Amino acid sequence: MNIGGIELSGRLFLAPMAGVTDAAFRHICRTMGAALATTEMVSAKALCYGDKKTAELLRCLPEDRPTAVQIFGHEPEIMAEAARRAIALSGADILDINMGCPVGKIAGNEDGCALMRAPETARAIIEAVVRAVDCPVTVKFRKGWDKGHVNAIEFAQMCESAGAAAVTVHGRTRVQMYEGRADWDIIRDVKRAVTIPVVANGDVFSGEDAAHILRYTGCDAAMIGRGSFGDPWIFREGNAAIAGEPIPEKPPLAQRMDTALAQIELSASLRGERVACLEARRHLAWYLRGVAYAVPYKRQAVQVETLEDVRKLVREVKRDLR
Repeated sequence: MNIGGIELSGRLFLAPMAGVTDAAFRHICRTMGAALATTEMVSAKALCYGDKKTAELLRCLPEDRPTAVQIFGHEPEIMAEAARRAIALSGADILDINMGCPVGKIAGNEDGCALMRAPETARAIIEAVVRAVDCPVTVKFRKGWDKGHVNAIEFAQMCESAGAAAVTVHGRTRVQMYEGRADWDIIRDVKRAVTIPVVANGDVFSGEDAAHILRYTGCDAAMIGRGSFGDPWIFREGNAAIAGEPIPEKPPLAQRMDTALAQIELSASLRGERVACLEARRHLAWYLRGVAYAVPYKRQAVQVETLEDVRKLVREVKRDLR
């Protein structure tokens, strides 16, 4: 498929997730078959004010192109300037606008999913960003604000008319956060209502889920979020399921831990050892999820402070567990 002329090698994308999708994790997922990976969302205001930490979140490795960056905010002029800066800093191929984040500190500040309650402002933002950059602009949003205000279809049509090259729909309302089941019916209805590519998002936790959501909704691609935590192999499995091929088994635990270590070492080379190890705590715990007798090692994982701590943990897991 392609988005705004950007050719993509497959139909499975890695979702943007704060504190998770740094350049190292995106790289691992791309090597496992993700056709597109998006940065953590960054604040348009912080970017325009020159915040260094915000700019660092936009780092994209050239070998992982095509790639996408995501920004959030609610002021059209600032969003347009942030979009220009984000593309200039990252060299990304696609600019995504977050209109779906349900977290209180984001939605409560009129950003993220709050824009689904202000479609005219959302339109002004999309139009301003489209004018500001030369790359395709996409929009990620939800089913609606709550069950009494489900407007994903109308919102998608607005995005298309405002110039968006594609939309991603998460099948939950803002009130649901990440609880309950994602509504794939509303995603299917959005796909039928617009002509631009639609990416389905919500409750993809296996390769079979990835193939199923594409069949059920008719969407052009599927975006995987929490299903990738500690499991970048989900993209390889999903691509096989989509192609109707046998789904490959996950590698042995030792190989999975080597992948975790490679990810953390890459993160350290890009962001420094301290930051990498702080974020490694959650990633290591995810890589150990579902492993028998792993509880003591998970406790150890959430206390790592140095790369040597990480390497020691990996050695012990490979020695003691299967």
